[in-house]
Amino acid sequence: MDRRLTPFSGRVAHLSLRDQIDAEEFSAGNIRRIALPLVDLLRAPEGARERQLWLGEAFCVLDTRDGHAYGFAQKDGYCGWLPLAALGEASPTHWVATPGTHLYPEPRVQAREIAALPMGAEVEVVGHSGIFAQTPLGFVPSGHLLPLGKTLNDPVAVAEGLLGTPYLWGGNSRAGIDCSGLVQLALHACGIKSKGDADQQESLGLPLPESDPLQRGDLLFWKGHVAIVADAARVIHANGHSMSVAYEGIDACIARIRSSEGLALRARRRLQSAPA
Repeated sequence: MDRRLTPFSGRVAHLSLRDQIDAEEFSAGNIRRIALPLVDLLRAPEGARERQLWLGEAFCVLDTRDGHAYGFAQKDGYCGWLPLAALGEASPTHWVATPGTHLYPEPRVQAREIAALPMGAEVEVVGHSGIFAQTPLGFVPSGHLLPLGKTLNDPVAVAEGLLGTPYLWGGNSRAGIDCSGLVQLALHACGIKSKGDADQQESLGLPLPESDPLQRGDLLFWKGHVAIVADAARVIHANGHSMSVAYEGIDACIARIRSSEGLALRARRRLQSAPA
């Protein structure tokens, strides 16, 4: 079983695994919400970062240990540990639909910000004051938010809004992002479900024959890497070569990865709902 998608802490397993795994306890879990702007999802308590979760998103807690909670993100089933202090209760109504925004203590552009919020963060809007939406945590520019359920329509445009973002292994925001984090964030913003890692994303959409020309929104896969086709000549991807989200010529990218890493392009996929 893939530990990333198998909700089993080593002691407690999700009910869905009953009769499939030997566990001390089985649980339906307890749905909590991320209470920090951005939190690392860890392989083990105090362990390596696997991915990152956004403010307000749902997390199903199955087990606790050493000040950490084990469970999985509701959006993609990714399993891991995070600090108990990162969890809370919330009833979000809107999400951050721009590359990022800020949370303010009062509805004034001159106010010193409380925190930066990443794209995808979910907040509860309880009122409005001028150009600001009021939330229980503070004020957010209304123009940076969309109601839950309303999405953007072009994953490539979302990715292009993150050009220049520094590369960060396991990152999922403008503060730092990796190749699969960029794809997941871009697709999530457009209402397209996606797993968190590149190998998991290789099942997205439909296979694209070599004879078919690439178009905007197609996905290219290598072992451990994914890029989004921006146009007939370029991809956009978070990559360790430039250590950023950047454009790169398609042919040059394929040749560079083959030359420097010995990896051939192994899959071309087309999203059924990709823009024409």
